[in-house]
Amino acid sequence: MARGILRIFLGAAPGVGKTYSMLEEGHVQAAAGVDVVAGIVLDHGREQTRAQLEGLELQPTKKVRYRESDFDELDVAGLLARRPALALVDEYAHSNVPGAGNAKRWQDVEELLAAGIDVYSTVNVQHLASLGDVVDAITGVRQQETVPDDVVRRADQIELVDIPPELLRQRLSAGNVYARDKVDAAMANYFRLGNLTALRELALLWLADRVEEGVAKYRQTHGIEASWPTRERVVVGLTGGAEGEFLLRRAARILSRVSGGELMAVHIPRSDGVAGDVPLALESQRQLVTDLGGTYHSVGGEDPARALLDFARSVGATQIVIGSSRRKPLLGVFASPGVGARVVRDAGDMDVHMVPHPLGGTSGPRFSRGELNKKRVIVGFALAVLLPVLVQLGTGEMSLQLTMLIQFAATIGVALVGGLWPAVVAAVWSSLLLNFYSAPPVGTLTISDPENLLALLVFLLVAVAVALAVDQSARRSREAIKAGAEAATLSELARGILASQDTVQVFLEQVREYFGMRSVALFSGVGNDLSTWRKDASVGEEPPSNPDVADNVQEISDHWVLGLSGRILPASDRRLLGAFGAHLIALEQREALTLTQREYQQLAQDNKIRTSVLRAVSHDLRTPLAGIKLAVSSLRQTEVQFDPADEAELLATIEHYADRMDALVGNLLDMSRLSADMVQPVLGPVSWQEVIPAALHGVPSGRVRSELPANMPAVEADPGLLERVIANIVENAVKYAPDSDILLVGSVGGSGSATIDGRPASELRIVDHGLGVPAENVMAMFRPFQRLDDVSYGPQGGTGVGLGLAVAKGFIDIMGGVLDAEETAGGGLTMIIRLPLSTGTTNEAA
Repeated sequence: MARGILRIFLGAAPGVGKTYSMLEEGHVQAAAGVDVVAGIVLDHGREQTRAQLEGLELQPTKKVRYRESDFDELDVAGLLARRPALALVDEYAHSNVPGAGNAKRWQDVEELLAAGIDVYSTVNVQHLASLGDVVDAITGVRQQETVPDDVVRRADQIELVDIPPELLRQRLSAGNVYARDKVDAAMANYFRLGNLTALRELALLWLADRVEEGVAKYRQTHGIEASWPTRERVVVGLTGGAEGEFLLRRAARILSRVSGGELMAVHIPRSDGVAGDVPLALESQRQLVTDLGGTYHSVGGEDPARALLDFARSVGATQIVIGSSRRKPLLGVFASPGVGARVVRDAGDMDVHMVPHPLGGTSGPRFSRGELNKKRVIVGFALAVLLPVLVQLGTGEMSLQLTMLIQFAATIGVALVGGLWPAVVAAVWSSLLLNFYSAPPVGTLTISDPENLLALLVFLLVAVAVALAVDQSARRSREAIKAGAEAATLSELARGILASQDTVQVFLEQVREYFGMRSVALFSGVGNDLSTWRKDASVGEEPPSNPDVADNVQEISDHWVLGLSGRILPASDRRLLGAFGAHLIALEQREALTLTQREYQQLAQDNKIRTSVLRAVSHDLRTPLAGIKLAVSSLRQTEVQFDPADEAELLATIEHYADRMDALVGNLLDMSRLSADMVQPVLGPVSWQEVIPAALHGVPSGRVRSELPANMPAVEADPGLLERVIANIVENAVKYAPDSDILLVGSVGGSGSATIDGRPASELRIVDHGLGVPAENVMAMFRPFQRLDDVSYGPQGGTGVGLGLAVAKGFIDIMGGVLDAEETAGGGLTMIIRLPLSTGTTNEAA
């Protein structure tokens, strides 16, 4: 069965028209004969959106009961049974309430796609996981609902629903987005012009990355090697020397002239021994790249110029920055063209900046130790022909023995320059010249003296032997240099792993970049015979589905193999790939140890909580149980007749102790849920006046006095959790300030402290005039199982297990608020609940 097509309508902010556009497109498809069903669509009270639903088949939603409230969720089973050709599913990033099935709505959509149903959905840019911190910094709103970027990027089509910020604010003012009583708060907070402009640019930049991915895939599919720049991207070539920081800062200045560009630094370890990397300098440059907002990469290759250009083309670079030392290298016939010269020659349509610097560099022509390139071999053969002739002409009337020694030295020089075969040619050619010009009879190739013949043969054999030794030494030198380069590469890789929290996915991307592969996948064997393989992770385009179809397979353990596609690796690279595999095993082991450590820490915390619970409840549960048992036993006595007043008192005692047990067990359960991260707030606009009456239920009448201003704006909170918070704090105040009235005071904005991350907030102050809490013990008050008498700053023997304030603080934290405490003027304690003002929607803007 073919997988369904996913089309996502992306918006920069609530109210831009994502849902409207989705419904409009649904009408177009329905008019074309496509079977369209609206799975779940939220109009948020917008009449224009609601009107678009007319004429579309609506799938009934699934009612889910959660915390005494009913919530509408997508009925996945109903849609699968109905099997439309196209389903409209609003709010792709929505978090389902517990009991709805999947945790996230995008997981519901995955089920529909797997069944072959096409899906249209909507999402705002602030719900993308990678942009959460950026959106928080811009708007001051911490996003509770996010969706992984790669999940959204897998969509077959992404359409940006875009309107200018000024027009969106006009729509908001006209009441087309939120109710009119919530417009002022929204305009002054989330929908400020600067916020909307920044969010719009975020959406455009994120979508530009998606477009660039499509362009790269098209170029790869059609074999197009030319760079198609879709944005300014500067690649800096690093040699590992001290000049790297100079080049990075110059590249950053070049990039500062444009908007939306990228800085990428690439280090290519050289295997020819030209320059040794400085580990400390490389580490400093890696950190500098990160500080400048760029990315660091390491790529391998025998030819640094070609490796740099291949990397630049693969990322769509528009400019390359490399160093050029002001020190003039000593040029000559032994020098090879510099990296910079070859980069300039082969860069094509990419601009190349050769930046002079006073710190030395390797971009100019250099003599490469141990590298017998084509030019050196040609020079060696030329010397093999010319040098023996020049020596013979220069020696003149010298003796045969002296001339032979000079020719022998010249042969060694040829071996050093050109290697084995030029040296063999020089040795044979020198022998012939010596025989013709120096060995009697001169002028012929005939040798009359047997000693001269033996001397010439020994000369030839020794010259060839020395040439072989020199050539072997050069080969060993090349191998040692290459091994050193590989060791430097692995050392750099190890430093990166130790210095960061890289995942297996990031590591595989490093392997793909270093070897210049199209894709890399990690497979693990399934079953005792390892007959089948499971793909655990992969990066790149079109990763291999199993090791059999990969171009290169590297076994890294008994159960793991790496599969690489793109090109066949030479033997030298395969050896280095094996070393990469060893680091991958170390990374997996580190992740396993980290996970185990977290589990042990959680177990230790759970054991600590259990111990504290047992210690605390041993008394606090026994006391109400004893009171209930005593009252019930008294009522059951047949020989004693109680009058109605006594019976009412005993029943009230039972009710009082039962309420205490209920509160105790409720706090224990809430603390358990907080410890297990199982509390999922459903945030929306909530007014203090809505939750305070329910929170004060059970508090003796007359003990609490409310002085909240009229028409206080709504805050962004979960009504059920906020009610529990207020109830716990008031109960605590009543308990520890028995002779004081409790005062509730509300305020909005005002002082600079009435904000959360720069966003206007509303405060509720719960004031008592009891004994108070010293400032140094305020933080201890919020720890679980901490009671007033535990820290010896009050004479009262507190009841309860000391969880009320800990639960209250936990609930406030997950709602994005702040719970604080301060001394009351004149004595006592003031608890402050601070929550951000609501933008007017449930979940969408949260």
